[in-house]
Amino acid sequence: MPGNLIHFRRRVRSVKNIQQITRAMKLVAASKLKRAQDRIIAARPYANRMLSVLNSMARRIDPAQHPLLAQRDRERVMLVVVTGDRGLCGSFNSNIIRSAMNFIEDEAANRTLSLTLVGRRGVEWFKTRPWQVRHEFVNIMTRVDHRYAREIGKGIIDYFSASELDAVYLVYNEFKSVVRQDVILEPLLPIRRLEFEQESDTDPGVDYIYEQPPREMLDFLLPRHVETQIFRAMLESEAAEHGARMTAMDAATRNAKEMIDQLTLTMNRIRQASITTEIIEIVSGADALEG
Repeated sequence: MPGNLIHFRRRVRSVKNIQQITRAMKLVAASKLKRAQDRIIAARPYANRMLSVLNSMARRIDPAQHPLLAQRDRERVMLVVVTGDRGLCGSFNSNIIRSAMNFIEDEAANRTLSLTLVGRRGVEWFKTRPWQVRHEFVNIMTRVDHRYAREIGKGIIDYFSASELDAVYLVYNEFKSVVRQDVILEPLLPIRRLEFEQESDTDPGVDYIYEQPPREMLDFLLPRHVETQIFRAMLESEAAEHGARMTAMDAATRNAKEMIDQLTLTMNRIRQASITTEIIEIVSGADALEG
């Protein structure tokens, strides 16, 4: 019995130590989530409006005027996978990898597929797989900075402009709330062209007058558009990761409390059984002496 009590005391102490760690991680994630959430809320309107304007602009301009507008057969496809650098965030990373694998299974059969991996978890998963990895970026998701998006975008733009790629897709977790993150798979290049119904209110049937030549404007805007969309995806992923980690650590803290309660109850039962046995032995001994 004493050995069992010592065993349960050690287990309770161990679980309490883990509970303190998970509670601290939850609080840290909550504090980081607030800053990340503010950043993504501020970035969304600009990124969405820029996408809408360039989509509309691409519809009115001859694709031959810029290589980032070129519509080619999707023979060479790149997938940009945005994961986290750390774990302990529930199914955050596994959901991204699962979606990436589904896309790869659909695209890799008849096409040349390559990957750009952002985040250590994605790099560790795909490094033993047979697909070509053009770029790896690790330890940049703990504090997302625009210079990383610029570096990632530059490599993608260079490949696409040199006709080494026909299409680029982006997969990441979009932040919806603390308990909800949606996996998004969206095209990045070529720039999508909006399709309007003829004679509709949304298509005025007029062209814009540009202050600079269209090519000059596109040379300036399109690379920044790619950088902006990558930066937005990284901000979304950062906020979603903190939300997922906060939720996972909250669940782990509550599970630790339940385990402590169960272990304490079992330990008390063992101790009570030990006390009862000792009392019975004492009474039996006293009766034997009196007899």
